Amino acid sequence: MSDLGWRMWPTSRHTLLYVSPDRLRGAEWILAAYPFELGGLPVAWQLSARQHAASAMPEWNAYFTTGVSYEALADLLAAIDAREAPDVGVEGPETVLDALSARDWIRDVDRPRAAATDPGFSSCVSLELLPPLIEDAEPGPDLVGWQAWAEPVIGAPYLWCASFSASVPHELVAAFASSLASPVPVPRRTVAESAEGRLTVVRCS
Repeated sequence: MSDLGWRMWPTSRHTLLYVSPDRLRGAEWILAAYPFELGGLPVAWQLSARQHAASAMPEWNAYFTTGVSYEALADLLAAIDAREAPDVGVEGPETVLDALSARDWIRDVDRPRAAATDPGFSSCVSLELLPPLIEDAEPGPDLVGWQAWAEPVIGAPYLWCASFSASVPHELVAAFASSLASPVPVPRRTVAESAEGRLTVVRCS
């Protein structure tokens, strides 16, 4: 985020808050404060966007637990930073599924316009009712937003979860999804046991 010119300072809640130069975009490391959970995992990052710098409440929020791909988060932040109006979207939900289909993800047979799974059936991106504590400027009890998670073994603990509130532009979710599904190799020190046998591992000496 420093590469994007975002400023950072610690807050009184012991979190780290990053804000874009125009103050319309924010990213906060909240793990040290009061980490509520998604899928049994503590939320580590909260991203948000405002319509005006002086707005008290963000237009939308996105939440990511520990374990979410660093590369996918970095690509999402770059996409948020590049948008002139980060709170406004023009595309529909199909753009998210198109991004995943382009990476050979499989659309859900029962919900082809709302969900897709990777070819190994270990990760899913789906349009669902928002979980508790997901904040959005749009009022209403039955809001839906994009949810993503990794569960390599059914019934085993999730590796990570992500939740996008209802007003997150679909284009931004598509940027996250496309990066998440990218086949480009990424560096990792350790691999979760539940993911073994599902990944191509190249060991560097």
